[in-house]
Amino acid sequence: MIRDFLSSATFDVVLDLILIIIGVLLVILFAHLAFFLWDHYKNEKKAVGIPWTLLEIVVPREIVKTPAAMELVYSNTIAPKLWFSLELVSIGGKIHFYIRTPTSIKDLIETQIYAQYPQAKVFEVEDYAFKIPEYTKDGNWYTWGCEFKKKKEDFLPIKTYKGFGEDMRTGIKEEFKVDPITPTIEFMGSLTEGQQMWVQILVRINSKKYYSEKKKKKIEFYDAGQEFLTKMFEPYQADTEGKTKAPKNLELSAKAVSEQLGQLHFDCGIRLVTLSDKSLVSEDSFNSLRRSSRLIFRQYSSFLGNQFERVNSTEFENAWADPNGTAVHKAKARMLDFYRMRTFFHPSLLYDLKYPSVLAPFFPAHKPEIFVLSNEELATIYHFPGMVSETPSFKRVDSKIAKPPSNLPI
Repeated sequence: MIRDFLSSATFDVVLDLILIIIGVLLVILFAHLAFFLWDHYKNEKKAVGIPWTLLEIVVPREIVKTPAAMELVYSNTIAPKLWFSLELVSIGGKIHFYIRTPTSIKDLIETQIYAQYPQAKVFEVEDYAFKIPEYTKDGNWYTWGCEFKKKKEDFLPIKTYKGFGEDMRTGIKEEFKVDPITPTIEFMGSLTEGQQMWVQILVRINSKKYYSEKKKKKIEFYDAGQEFLTKMFEPYQADTEGKTKAPKNLELSAKAVSEQLGQLHFDCGIRLVTLSDKSLVSEDSFNSLRRSSRLIFRQYSSFLGNQFERVNSTEFENAWADPNGTAVHKAKARMLDFYRMRTFFHPSLLYDLKYPSVLAPFFPAHKPEIFVLSNEELATIYHFPGMVSETPSFKRVDSKIAKPPSNLPI
């Protein structure tokens, strides 16, 4: 019976139909693949073509403004489809504030900084990151790096400067303020000759999407945040008398989420690199620096909110994960390369150029963890400290002498 069917005209028709279906599916698959690669190439090429400028900001000696001033800088400078990098750097204990920006908005960023900090000085400088040679296994520099992300959902905020009470309110004497960025500044100021520590915060306007179980599609940050709030209280529905059973801590968390949802939001990525010159620094001293650097964001942890956690570290906790030590050296080279290129939102940008491969979009060597910060959160982790920071190597300008240039664009 089976032999008769295989030799019949009906089988030929079924076989032809199957082949046609397979052919159509292959056409659809390859068309989708071609569109994906074309779109990927178009976006990456556009990113490669952006000219960049590195600005160093020397802050005034007397800053009485709160980090709210930086909120205005961020909200007035970020442009769609562009991104910039906020960088806090220690070179031998000397602290530097940098902003790497697309050249097209360089003048805008300078104008906004001078608007909030009239006594600051802004200079265009050479890129410090390229003064260190590329990482090699037997090179002259110890190298370690990692990235950070929010540990919990994006909607839960970290502890911001407002969470430190009235200490950050304008008008409070500097000696009585508690600035959350000060522990980071003081630690970075303690580095010695031959030691370097680079912190990079990459920022673009929020475009991250979230899958909605309710709507069965991806939705914007604000709508996803509203769904998150609703879901928080689902286990605590009102009883028959109309009384809610939600614990006080949950209500406080919900309040913090609600306050953050109304702000401007940014997609962010944080990268940290520590380096030490082998001719000046021992391996033990470098390892001490490496371990301590992992804690520089601890002060922003909130029990009711969020905190930063370390990801994509250039080390392996288990020996079996890298038995011959090859992967860790590749990871260190990649981390240093990514830092220099300031690539985060285009993860394969660097390796597509350095190691061209049609498979790069599907098998990225490194997957950055993009998370969302509100304007207030971003200003908390990157702002110019007042006199509360007395780090000797923290370079400042005399606020009574320095003035913004008179030829800034309007």
